[in-house]
Amino acid sequence: MAIGRGPFAFGTDIWDPSHRFETSWLLSPWALFFCRALFSLYIFTTLVFILAWYCITGATRCTASQNQFSYFTSLTYWGLGFYFLAAAIHTFTYARSGTALLDRFPRPLQALHSAFYTTIIVYPFVVTIVFWGRLYSGHWFTVEFEGWSNISQHAMNSVFALFEIVVARTNPPPAIHMLWLIVVLALYLSLAYITDATKGFYPYDFLDPAKQHAFVAAYVFGIAVGCLILFGVAWGLVWLRRYITETKLGLDGKFAHARAQLSDPDIEMAKHTELLPRESMPRQSMQQGRPV
Repeated sequence: MAIGRGPFAFGTDIWDPSHRFETSWLLSPWALFFCRALFSLYIFTTLVFILAWYCITGATRCTASQNQFSYFTSLTYWGLGFYFLAAAIHTFTYARSGTALLDRFPRPLQALHSAFYTTIIVYPFVVTIVFWGRLYSGHWFTVEFEGWSNISQHAMNSVFALFEIVVARTNPPPAIHMLWLIVVLALYLSLAYITDATKGFYPYDFLDPAKQHAFVAAYVFGIAVGCLILFGVAWGLVWLRRYITETKLGLDGKFAHARAQLSDPDIEMAKHTELLPRESMPRQSMQQGRPV
């Protein structure tokens, strides 16, 4: 499945012919749906509890909750929650009918889902590395709420990202997504300075020119370069997972029953589109009538 060569091109080939976004080499579609739905529920429960906690206990009451939306950590965690919610819905519709809701979307929305996937396998690692490497003070563990919230947002976020890298059948993301990763980071940088102009504080002290002076540019450039490096790492891990599970172990994937009903022309199209013969020609079980 190709998204297109240019930054605004969506491609004209068949979209995700072997349902990579809704299937796993390890879990059945129903099990994958359950995991994604559970992750989404945990993430949203965490976010709502944190907002409520700050409203109830914070010195500035709900102002502290409102300020959460200025932090990249919080925004990316919301992104994780919405991704797993959307992915769970698409996986559910595929497991139930053999056709994912995503398959019926216009191509631009399908391409956006692909880009959304790329953000959730890259940004959580940026958040985790920056927090533990630059922002961690060493005292959060003495307060139960701070310990739990930091583990949830700065450690489990990367666990969720690893799940999508290792367990799903997705292809390595297209290189053009690197551009959009940097664009989103630039937009967040704008938000940080808007926050200072409207609320009088910087979400992160390394963005404050009054404190860091010329080092602000070094921090911004370093995080951008680090993001691109992490994109390369994530790309390599996805490629390695696909190579080991499909090429070496022959684990083509666990499909819904309708997967076995693909006509020969469709299978051949999938074969030539994704360049992976194994996945496109699942072995049939004569007793069950489905891939094994």
